[in-house]
Amino acid sequence: MPPTNRSAAVSRYGTAAGTGTLAVLVLVGVCGSPLYVGWAEDNTDPNGAGGWFMRLLAWPAWRLSSDDPGRGVLATDLRAILLVILAAALLYLLPASQVARVQGSFSQFFSGWGAYVLAAGLAALFSTLLGPDPSLLAALQAAGTGATYGFLSGWIIGTASLGGRA
Repeated sequence: MPPTNRSAAVSRYGTAAGTGTLAVLVLVGVCGSPLYVGWAEDNTDPNGAGGWFMRLLAWPAWRLSSDDPGRGVLATDLRAILLVILAAALLYLLPASQVARVQGSFSQFFSGWGAYVLAAGLAALFSTLLGPDPSLLAALQAAGTGATYGFLSGWIIGTASLGGRA
């Protein structure tokens, strides 16, 4: 008979998708903030591995105002908004049946990581296609950059997803 009751220690934690979504909000909120983006541009070396990675974390940059009067705040922040929405949706949709069978397994880690890679690539693709001056070439190049960001930073989301229940 499969166990139906979760231990008290496991039930205290949130779901894997919920903790992953919270990590996405923190990662995009902190590393995409204008303060962090400015710090990364001014204080890191783009030719070193550490500086390059710190700049990569700033990829989903968002702003509270738009410098270009032709574009609104939504257009400038579309990539960050889509990243959060798509990551949350994929974290809830992708791992449910596989992760539910094996509590606390590495499948949660890889599901969270994979969901973030896919969300980042799709967010870049859609934000380029929906933004000003859309082109298929630019959208495909942006999707590659987004997937690179998701691959190299998605382990943070995977780690956050690891502890939750399915």
